[in-house]
Amino acid sequence: MGQVWDEVGERVPVTWIKVAPCQVTQVKIAERDGYNAVQIGCDTKRKLNKPLSGHLKELPNFRYLREFRIDDPENYKRGQEIRVSIFQPGEKVYISGNSKGRGFQGVVKRHGFHGSPKTHGHKDQLRMPGSIGATDPARVFPGTRMAGHMGNERVTVKNLEVVQVDEAGNRIALKGAVPGARHSLIEIVGE
Repeated sequence: MGQVWDEVGERVPVTWIKVAPCQVTQVKIAERDGYNAVQIGCDTKRKLNKPLSGHLKELPNFRYLREFRIDDPENYKRGQEIRVSIFQPGEKVYISGNSKGRGFQGVVKRHGFHGSPKTHGHKDQLRMPGSIGATDPARVFPGTRMAGHMGNERVTVKNLEVVQVDEAGNRIALKGAVPGARHSLIEIVGE
């Protein structure tokens, strides 16, 4: 993250994202495929398996392929490059990515439980969940908040504002924070 100053002189917290130049690898149309979509690829790698190398014939060996539903597939052609210039300052975008993995966490960190008081006979139960329900059903109800795996799940942050677009450096500045760790793959979708 970083900060930039707007034209009024206000400081704006931003996240700088490197937008790799992407290429259209496949265009799907409703008559042939049942729905309209465009598949794009980014970030190359050295070797591909045979099905992928056949799919990407005459295109670079892309590491990531992602598909986006669209309304007008006739505007895209296989091999067309998509650059950061498609975004404009002031535009709102959706960001999707995998959140940081936190491993196995207790209820205080995972769900924000308060825990028990330190005194009044609670010696070693400060961060425990407490009661999980009545004894009559004799089972744990589905969805009961307990300790467990936290993070590393798909998160979408909506309505982030594009503050700056750096076409020379292929970077975009978004107002606020985005999901995921540094150098992780995210998807940017305009509204």
